[in-house]
Amino acid sequence: MSDIYRYKTEPLKAWTKAKEIRDNYYREYAEAKQNGKLRWSGSGITLCALVKGFGDDIVRITGEPYGATIGYNPKFALECQEATETKGYARDMCAYLRNYWGSMWVDKYAFGGPFPKPDFLYTSMFCCMQAKWYQRVAEEENIPYHASDFAMGKVADTWDKDWRVEYVANQCFDSIEWLEKTLGRKCDEEKVIKAIYDECRATALWSKICMLNQAKPAPLDEKTMYSLYVLTILDKSSPVIADFYEELLAEVQYRVDNQIAAVPTERCRVMHDSQPPWSFLKLFRYMEKFGVVSVGSYYTFCLGSAWDYIDGHMVPAKTPQEQGIQFKNMEEAIRFYAEWNVRRRPIVESMHAAQPKIDYTLSIARDWHADGAIMHFNRGCEGISLNCAEVRGAMVKAGIPVMVYEGNHADDREFDENAAISRVEAFMERLGLKKLVD
Repeated sequence: MSDIYRYKTEPLKAWTKAKEIRDNYYREYAEAKQNGKLRWSGSGITLCALVKGFGDDIVRITGEPYGATIGYNPKFALECQEATETKGYARDMCAYLRNYWGSMWVDKYAFGGPFPKPDFLYTSMFCCMQAKWYQRVAEEENIPYHASDFAMGKVADTWDKDWRVEYVANQCFDSIEWLEKTLGRKCDEEKVIKAIYDECRATALWSKICMLNQAKPAPLDEKTMYSLYVLTILDKSSPVIADFYEELLAEVQYRVDNQIAAVPTERCRVMHDSQPPWSFLKLFRYMEKFGVVSVGSYYTFCLGSAWDYIDGHMVPAKTPQEQGIQFKNMEEAIRFYAEWNVRRRPIVESMHAAQPKIDYTLSIARDWHADGAIMHFNRGCEGISLNCAEVRGAMVKAGIPVMVYEGNHADDREFDENAAISRVEAFMERLGLKKLVD
C-alpha cells in the first residue's frame, strides 16, 4: 500500500487558529449585549469597512455563513426551513435566507440559546434577494434597516465606465450618513481608512493563497479551503483576519516549497463549481480514495477575494500599499474602496452575465491544472448557480470532462446522497481511476 502515497503530508498548523477565530466571532455576537456592545447583521458582501468607523463596540453576523452553519446540521435546518415555509414562503427561495429567517422565528441560535436579535441591519446587495432578506428581518424585529446596491457586473460596455465606481462610492457616503443618524455617532474617518486597508489586505491575501494551489501537489484541498475562505465573509475588514491570512500564506508557501500535499495520493485534480451540500462534505474525502484532490472553484476563489483578469489569467489584485497609495482623506479612500469592490470582485460579475464566469472558470481549469470538473447544480442559491449550464457547455467545448449532480447547499430535502455517490463513481471510471484505498 505504501507505493500509493506519492507525497508527504501533515496537518495544517493554521487550522486551530482559524477555528478559534470563527468560534470567537459567533460567541462575541451572542454575548454582545451582556458586554455592552451593539449587534448588526447583513450580507457577507456588505461594505463593512464603513461600519468600523463607528466604534469597536459594534459586532456583526453575516447571514450567508450563518445559514450555511445551520445547513451543516440537517435536523436544525429542517426545523428552520419548515418555520419559514409555515409563514408562506416558497422552498425555491435562497436556502440560506430560509435558514436565517427560520432561526429567527423559532428563536434558536445555531450555537445554543435564543436567536440574538440585531440592533440594526445594514447590507449591500449583488444578488436579487439580499436587500429583501434584511428588509423582512427589519419588519419582524422592528429595527433600523438600510441597503446599498453593489452595481452591475461585467455587462456589455459598462465594465470600465467610471460612473459605476462613482455610483457605489456615492452609496458609501449615503450609508455613512444613515449610520450616523441611526447610531447617533460621528464617523471616525481614520477608523474607516484603516478598515479599508485591512479589507484590501485580507481579500488580496486570500487570492495569493489560492494562487499557491496551482502547485503540484496541491498544498490545500477544497474541503479545507471552505473553512478558510469564509473568514473574509464573516468580517473581511477585520485586522485579526488579515493578520491570520498573512500567517496562512506563509504556511501554504512552506508547504509548496517542501511538496507537502493536502492529499498524499494525489494523481488527479478536479475543480468544483458552486457551494456543495454542506451536510455532504464527505464528498471530497470520498474522492480522495481515488487519489483525487479538488483544488478549488470559482466560488471558493472569488467570493472573498480580489483579482485582476489579465490576458486570460487571474492575478491577485495589488493592495493600496503595494501600489504605493497612501490615502490623504476618507473621500479618497472610499473612492478606492468602491473601485476595489466594483472591479476586483469577480463574484459580482457572474450575477449578471455568463461570459465573466466562463472566463474565470476556464482560467481556473487551465492554470490550476484541473483534469476534470464537478458541478453542483444548486437549487438553493439562484445567484451562484446562475449561468451554470452555460459554464458547463464552455468547459465541455474546451475538452474538460464534466460531471453534474443536483441538490441544495443548505436544504437536505433536495439532495440524494446515493445518487451523487453513484455519479462520482461513474465519473472516476470515466477518468480512468480506481479506488486506491477502501
